Amino acid sequence: MSENFHYSYSAEKQNEIEAIRKKYLPREEQEDKLEQLRRLDAGVTTPGTIAAMALGIVSALVFGVGMCCFLVWNRFALGALLCVAGVVGMLAAPWLYRRLVEKRKQQIAPEILRLSDELSRK
Repeated sequence: MSENFHYSYSAEKQNEIEAIRKKYLPREEQEDKLEQLRRLDAGVTTPGTIAAMALGIVSALVFGVGMCCFLVWNRFALGALLCVAGVVGMLAAPWLYRRLVEKRKQQIAPEILRLSDELSRK
């Protein structure tokens, strides 16, 4: 009887297995300090970007409806009100972004400084 040993190695399978395994490890074990620093740095601007983009998009849509009121439906008072509200919202979006980023920087700064000090000493 002939018993042959057959072994196949796939780097892609090993990478997939490792990626799945990392999802279930505790956060401290799977993330080194540099990755944690990158994640914190990205987390500073993300909430501000999302909020400012949402406000800007909604405001542009409100402005567009206001223009439709003017040009299509002959509702001048409603159109003026919606256009002004849309413009105010669009002008407020960059201010909202800056405000949220500054607030988030103040919250996360001590942790980022601590991690960057640890990494620069190694």
